[in-house]
Amino acid sequence: MSLSIESKTELQIQKGIRQAEDDLVIWIQAALDNTKYGDLEESQFRNLVRVSDTTESAEVIKNFIRYQVGRDKKWGRGKESLAEKIIEDIDGNIKKKSQAIAECCQTDFKPIWLEMIRRYLGYGARHLKYKRDGAA
Repeated sequence: MSLSIESKTELQIQKGIRQAEDDLVIWIQAALDNTKYGDLEESQFRNLVRVSDTTESAEVIKNFIRYQVGRDKKWGRGKESLAEKIIEDIDGNIKKKSQAIAECCQTDFKPIWLEMIRRYLGYGARHLKYKRDGAA
């Protein structure tokens, strides 16, 4: 029994994403550890994760982050802020890694990019929980 071309491609994509997970974890932990932001609550970060889970658009995710920055200072402001670092990672590291996976699999990078953003943000929610409650 042989796998269809679509199945083989999907397996390759999932393998590429799994292999990128260490990078995703490292990037979001660095963002949370090395940027300026206020008393960001886990629930507020989880709202961002929920937005990422309900859209097929990276631009919608970035728009939500900018909206949160406009509402209060908990995400930080300016170049050294958590919000700017997350957007920079979405448009930089995560996008480049997604494009590389897509090129290997000869497929569109956008669904891969979204899956990688979702995982990155999910790992961020975990790390924020650790920083707030576990690293006391």
